[in-house]
Amino acid sequence: MKKTFVTTLTAALLMSGAAIAQEHSFRFQSSDPAGNPNFALQKEWAESVAEMSDGRIAVEMLPVESIVAHNETQDAIAAGILDGHVTDTSYFAGKDAAFGLIANPVGAWSDPQQMFDFMENGGAELMNELVEPYGLHFIGATTPGLEAFVSKVPLEGVDDLKGLKMRAPEGLVQQVFAAAGAAPVNLPGSEVFTSLDKGVIDAADYTVFSTNQAQGMHDVAPHPVYPGFHSMPLVEISMNKDKWDALPEDLQQVLEQSVKEFAQKQVSALQQADEAAVAEAQEGGEITVHDWSAEERAKFRQIAMGEWEKVAERSDNAQKVYETLTTYLKDNGLIAE
Repeated sequence: MKKTFVTTLTAALLMSGAAIAQEHSFRFQSSDPAGNPNFALQKEWAESVAEMSDGRIAVEMLPVESIVAHNETQDAIAAGILDGHVTDTSYFAGKDAAFGLIANPVGAWSDPQQMFDFMENGGAELMNELVEPYGLHFIGATTPGLEAFVSKVPLEGVDDLKGLKMRAPEGLVQQVFAAAGAAPVNLPGSEVFTSLDKGVIDAADYTVFSTNQAQGMHDVAPHPVYPGFHSMPLVEISMNKDKWDALPEDLQQVLEQSVKEFAQKQVSALQQADEAAVAEAQEGGEITVHDWSAEERAKFRQIAMGEWEKVAERSDNAQKVYETLTTYLKDNGLIAE
């Protein structure tokens, strides 16, 4: 009888442990494909959540398009089809211009830490004001970092953008470059290399330095601007609000802390990749890396702000994003009063 009791008790404890391990199971969809370095880091984040919660939270990380299209995850989360997403907030700018403005206020940030500090000082609350009406809760933000700029010609500052034939995606990025005097055109990413090579364009807003280097962009455009001065996307990690509210406070804190640690890890990993790529690019002596001064970056930001104002006019939420963002930038000396 004693042996039977011990066996039964052991089985009960194991079942209890299994129940704890499966206490909360969530499916998150990414906006990145499975082979992308960002997705690999996101999977590591999911694993870290399990470790930090002692197995009480299990996150299954799915690549883009696994369940729904990249711009449908917000609706899918609200409907309970997905539990959360790791995605570029700008995909939802069609619902509210505020999403586009907070996702990538072109020219605002010169370093990822500036954006993270903004999130800590009003940005996170603002994000929740934007997403909670859609049935989501914003946990935290990450970013792949500042995108570099690809160019066939030397660019030392804003004046060099005048008349520049360049590729830029539609929306705020294109608006800002046009306001700076460039001649932007909308080309798919698949055509950037060929267009540079054939002289259709002389420069391009594309992606981070290490990816540009890996894809041979600098072979045809040997004057990259690094670190970038224009674009740094906000990648949000959000989940279903009802499911968030149902979590005990200690697990909510685990998720928030896990995102903060993940964001720093992602920025560090991609920065190291960029620095290694910069060193590799410079070794041959055929590539000149241009780093804009703080003054030139500030000039570009001032031009961008004029376009932010236009976006702000499109909705009450966009106006609130504009006011919160510019107040933060002024308070931290990033723009003039």
